[in-house]
Amino acid sequence: MADGTDFVFRPIVPHRPPELLRLLPYLWNSWRDPLTVYTERHYAEPYIYVRGKIGVVMNLADPAGLRRVLVDNAKNYEKGDFSRRILGPLVADGVFMTEDEVWRRQRRILAPLFTPAKLSTLAQAMQAVCDQRIAAWPVEKGASSVVEIDPEMTKITFEIISDTMFSNLLGGEAGDFEKAFDGFVETTGRLDPFDILAVPLWVPRLTKLGGGGRYAAFFERRVNQMVAERRALIAGGSAPQDLLTALLGARDSEGGGALSDREVCANVLTFILAGHETTARALGWTLHLLARTPWYQEKVRAEALAQDLTDPGWQSKMPWSRAVFDEAMRLFPPAPTTLRFAREEDELCGRPIPPGSLIGISPFIIHRHKLLWDDPEAFRPERFLPGEREKIDRFAYIPFGQGPRICIGATFAIQEALIALGSLMRAFEFQPAELAEPMPTHRITLRAKDGIRLKVVSRA
Repeated sequence: MADGTDFVFRPIVPHRPPELLRLLPYLWNSWRDPLTVYTERHYAEPYIYVRGKIGVVMNLADPAGLRRVLVDNAKNYEKGDFSRRILGPLVADGVFMTEDEVWRRQRRILAPLFTPAKLSTLAQAMQAVCDQRIAAWPVEKGASSVVEIDPEMTKITFEIISDTMFSNLLGGEAGDFEKAFDGFVETTGRLDPFDILAVPLWVPRLTKLGGGGRYAAFFERRVNQMVAERRALIAGGSAPQDLLTALLGARDSEGGGALSDREVCANVLTFILAGHETTARALGWTLHLLARTPWYQEKVRAEALAQDLTDPGWQSKMPWSRAVFDEAMRLFPPAPTTLRFAREEDELCGRPIPPGSLIGISPFIIHRHKLLWDDPEAFRPERFLPGEREKIDRFAYIPFGQGPRICIGATFAIQEALIALGSLMRAFEFQPAELAEPMPTHRITLRAKDGIRLKVVSRA
């Protein structure tokens, strides 16, 4: 038991209905928590195909089908108005939500800002932020304390974004952004039954009357102000050379044009909200898993103590750290579900796909699927060690998506997460604070229903 060889940790999961839900329970569960609509069949069959009152709905886990939707025939499958109703007020004009040539142009402009070589220059800044945040943790030297992990992870990832992208222009505002994002998640960010039923937009959404618009307005106002201030600095020749300045100066390699102010603001919001939120949640789940498996925690700590996290090539020298983080994202993918809508008629897994069909692609299901993984509910980082990870089908593990629309910030997220994880392992030991485990729940990202609380022991 001491080294974990005779114990496998299987984290708690939401209840799975025994049968496919009828329409009304489906709508209720979709609003309450989309994870609770998935039955055991979803985790055992390559797809679930339903033709009902809302048209064809297909939950897809088959790698060949996923390849067709995400790569081979990706142009036929769009994110659609349904997705824009949830996130549109914030990021509708950015690279995350746009389609066709508008998306391709933005991707061409943004891609040079996120190359591995460019991001490696940010490692020292990421390390400095982690050290500063860890020094402020409410844990006395040589003592222990129970810590609410989620807000601490939010502060780390938000301040990394602020420092590397905006030269700390947003420093100290993590709490305001977190409060506004939480409010947005609990109102506008939920799946409304009327949206699922395609009820006209002029009909009020009763589930979204909690003031979600004011949260979106807060984000938009703050980012517009920030972009305007930076343009003034650029005009005066005194702008810092960070990612925001690079973004405002970026040009399309094929047409030479720049992003409009509206596009810039939408993409900045995407980087701030999607970037820091998803990485923060992934780090929180990683610490939860490590607290329950101290033998893996010691392997990650040993690597962190042996490496300079800012030296070139350091990631290749930390296989256990990367394996643990990847396995955490397998069990708890930060973006648990994505949707695609068929533009034209197609066929997937031998089933007809009429125009307008909804294709549900859930990494939460795919990553735990019985046909794709051995002992899928178990936390086993060995799956991702060199020599083993090469055996994993590229469409069985998609925490950042796959194909042309794979997350543009994936390399940034992995780099900041591993630096943060290594810094935390050096400073603290993490233990469970209570017997009960945090329950995953779908709120745009995969969050812990009542947060993650851990006992944190100082190693100083």
